[in-house]
Parts: sequence; C-alpha cells; structure tokens
Amino acid sequence: MTMNPRKSMILATLLGIQFTPPVLAEDALVTFKSLSPAVALEMAQAALESCRAEGFQVAVAVVDRMGVAQVVLRDRFAGPHTPDTSVRKAWTAISFRADTLLMAERTGPESPQSGARFIENVLMLGGGIPVLVSGSIVAGIGISGAPSGKADHACAQAGIDAVADKLELAG
Repeated sequence: MTMNPRKSMILATLLGIQFTPPVLAEDALVTFKSLSPAVALEMAQAALESCRAEGFQVAVAVVDRMGVAQVVLRDRFAGPHTPDTSVRKAWTAISFRADTLLMAERTGPESPQSGARFIENVLMLGGGIPVLVSGSIVAGIGISGAPSGKADHACAQAGIDAVADKLELAG
C-alpha cells in the first residue's frame, strides 16, 4: 500500500516534531559571572595601596564585564585626568581581552594593528588588565598616574592578586 505523498510529508513532519528536543527558555538566555561590589572595591583598594607603597598617587577603576565602572578611586594628589584614564584602560582591557601593556606594544604606529588606537574610548597604555575567572572575563582593572605603564600594570596586578583567594583565577 502506498501512501499519498502529501500524507507522507505530514507524517514525517509530525514525527520530526515529536522527536525534536524542546527549546527551553534557559537555552535562549546567557548567564555570566560578575564581581560583587565588595570584591571590586577590595581589588581597587589593594591596587591603590600597592601604588601608594611605591610612592605613586593614582586613580584605580574596576569595570564590570560590560565595561561599566563599578569602582573608581582617586588618591588625593593624583592628576585630574587619572580617573577617566583608569576607566578607559580597564574598558580597553575587557574589550580586547588582553592587558593594555601588551596591547600598547602590539599596536604601535608601524604595526598592522595600529588602527585599534583610533577606536573611541580605547587607550593603549599599560595599566589595564582583564580579570578572568575560569577563563571568562568578570571585570577589568585600570590604573593611571604611576610614572610608567609598567608601574600602573604592577599595581593593577597587585589588586587582582589581593582577591585571588576569593576567585578561581585562570588565564
């Protein structure tokens, strides 16, 4: 007995629907981790203290994984430009998923990546580091005001190191 082609197509469609796993609401959503305000503040304070110990007056910013500032601290004698600069360094670090000290080296005027320096809000100066937990970015930290990008970077790393026991850091 042969089945009408139209009935065969309908039957095949119904069988396909029956054996297709349902799409659940959570399949349509993305979840991610972010630093709590308390940990972001602790990280910023540790970075600020690290710079102070070296005699540097700086601003420290911690941005969330979307680049929005969670914490901005400016030491009393840090320059007026340092809060904005620290936020931009942290934002750049999470945007490019790389520390800005490395990015500053790789985007010099003669490099093929030099155009990245012209993206709005990007700041290719050392001192911005993405904060990774289990390989995912949860925040970025940026420092501005030390005498060099390397010094800013070291203070940022000290801030991350200070909260490492609260995080499963990878990367």
